[in-house]
Amino acid sequence: MAFGQPRIEYKTNEQMRTMHEAGLVLSRALDAAVAAAVPGVTTKHLDDVFAAVLNEAGAKSNFLGYHGFPATICTSVNEEVVHGIPGSRVLEDGDIISIDGGAIVNGWHSDSARTVIVGTASPEDQRLSDVTRAAMWRGIAALATGTHVGDIGAAIDDYVSSVPGKPLGILEDYVGHGIGSEMHMAPDVLNYRTSHRGPKIKPGLCLAIEPMLVLGGIETAVLEDDWTVVTTDGKRSCQWEHSVAVHEKGIWVLSAPDGGAEHLVPLGVTPVPIP
Repeated sequence: MAFGQPRIEYKTNEQMRTMHEAGLVLSRALDAAVAAAVPGVTTKHLDDVFAAVLNEAGAKSNFLGYHGFPATICTSVNEEVVHGIPGSRVLEDGDIISIDGGAIVNGWHSDSARTVIVGTASPEDQRLSDVTRAAMWRGIAALATGTHVGDIGAAIDDYVSSVPGKPLGILEDYVGHGIGSEMHMAPDVLNYRTSHRGPKIKPGLCLAIEPMLVLGGIETAVLEDDWTVVTTDGKRSCQWEHSVAVHEKGIWVLSAPDGGAEHLVPLGVTPVPIP
């Protein structure tokens, strides 16, 4: 602790390369879970599919057992925002589900989430997912071009506010975080603009950037399982997340096989592999 603030862990290039290995396993596991998210399957099935990829790769789950969490992924459906527990719930046509997972390789973590619309997507839900995903990439781009962690939330907020049509809400109760030798570490990564600039962005900083947007109000509640977070108005929610590393040559998205190039280059940022 320094002046009452948690100490930030700055990683070496070797440690960040190991985190990228974890991110690649995680990306494959999420690919499998996303492909399995079809009408008629249970959320537990998605967890089994995800876990099988981790097991085959010899990676560990950083979700399973975390403060007692009973699964390898969070499956948050419709009005569920985050931390939904996989189980007997059967996915139906038109559901929107956020699949959030993590992986550990040699003690180093990666964390990522994707949203899937099951079967037929409504235009409203598709817009929600598209805007959330685009907001995440603008937050990641701000990590490359900004000077302080607060620039990430400002970029996300500015983008979401600029999108034409009905305004979307940015959740404030749940934010991104540092990641490295643990899944959740300092600093917090806000998804909205504040007067607090946050710590300086410098090499060795690794962050999980994860905007969560809603169709309605931003108030949330936790269900009786002590995990599942829902919107209090019952409106639908969406989450996208990537883990990203800053090194002396640039940034690299640890949980994307191409380091994020497909989505960052159009935003004027070229990700650079970790040296």
